Amino acid sequence: MNIVVRGKKIHVGTDLEAYIAEKLGRIDHVLPSVIEAKVEISRETAKDPSNRYVVQVTVNSNGTLIRAEEGDADLNAAIDAAVDVIRRQARRYKERFYLKHKRSDRHKRELPPSVESLPVAEDRLPDNVVRSKSFSVKMMTPSEATEQMELLGHDFFIFVNARSNQVNVLYRRKDGYYGLIEPDIA
Repeated sequence: MNIVVRGKKIHVGTDLEAYIAEKLGRIDHVLPSVIEAKVEISRETAKDPSNRYVVQVTVNSNGTLIRAEEGDADLNAAIDAAVDVIRRQARRYKERFYLKHKRSDRHKRELPPSVESLPVAEDRLPDNVVRSKSFSVKMMTPSEATEQMELLGHDFFIFVNARSNQVNVLYRRKDGYYGLIEPDIA
């Protein structure tokens, strides 16, 4: 497993990297397919000292991302808390998807040609767009997308619907339920 540690407003020394590697090394026991783990540590200057250190961990397990963010007054406690959340989410993922997919011996699906052949605009981004991000889109059912969105802790998730072969957006509504946007290409 490749571990990338980055610090914001804090120096990340070799002792801290070794501590993080030791803690994250135990995730391989829960989920052996982990490819990469990214750890971002930041030191906040907040009035509340209980969240002075914020640790964000993102684990990539064959394209499935598991994310946790925890804060604490003690740096090691914040790391421990984030790794514990990752471990719980990895167990839940393994129980729900990893073993189910392994039993059914599913073959990997490819993106439909309609998604691959969409025209890409080569115009500049408008000045009010401050960040552009690209990522691979996986084909899955809406229920799988819901679980992936929960593992990431995001409010929305973009995926290719396995039923319709189109790009869909799943989002969390204010009432706690989920919404699904299915585009009609004109």
